Amino acid sequence: MSLIELKNIYKNYQMDKVVVKAVDNASFKIEKGEFAAISGPSGSGKSTLLNMIGLIDLPTDGTLLLNGLDIYKDTKLSINTKLNVKLDNALTVLRRQNLGFIFQTFNLIPVLNVRENIELPLTLGPTIASETMSKKELSQWIDYLIDTVGLSSWKNHKPSELSGGQRQRVAIARALVTKAPIILADEPTANLDSKNGTQILELMKKLNKELETTFVFSTHDSKIVEMSDHVIKISDGKILSE
Repeated sequence: MSLIELKNIYKNYQMDKVVVKAVDNASFKIEKGEFAAISGPSGSGKSTLLNMIGLIDLPTDGTLLLNGLDIYKDTKLSINTKLNVKLDNALTVLRRQNLGFIFQTFNLIPVLNVRENIELPLTLGPTIASETMSKKELSQWIDYLIDTVGLSSWKNHKPSELSGGQRQRVAIARALVTKAPIILADEPTANLDSKNGTQILELMKKLNKELETTFVFSTHDSKIVEMSDHVIKISDGKILSE
């Protein structure tokens, strides 16, 4: 069973009287432990595709399975489908249990220090980590992540005191802290210089191997594509190869 599976996924937007197909009949699978890249130029639909896998955007049509669960089995999808409270709550729980996110703008909380930022997802509701580990084990797990991303000497510092590369390291540890099986990263090196970008990629590849966590990138960075063991190419909303 694949960890992620898309079957005939569409995402359409109504622009005045014109329907724009942002994603057009996308089908592919991603297996557990892969380091996968959705690659394409700006406007190709790669970020929209990642947002649908991340349960942020609703598809217009098609089937999305996470860990074998048919996410929209009981939802009638169309261009006019809106999130109701019941579906929104269900997607929130699924995101918390299955997904970690890394953003190109880091999205750290300015008033929290490094450790507090990493710990934050554990305070928002039940996660795999919080449901399977004791308080002592959780504390040790956070310490392990801080050490692994190379920030042991910076754990009491606020984001404003960190470099761009260090902030992204915090974001990576925060994404992993819940023990979610899937990490989604949207252009994670876009705001970093070449040296820091390479170091961040090498760190994520190391964590991918050590923790067997699945990473899925939306990117046009050739370095990420070269390091990936599964590349899904998209252009004008259509999957070209995978």
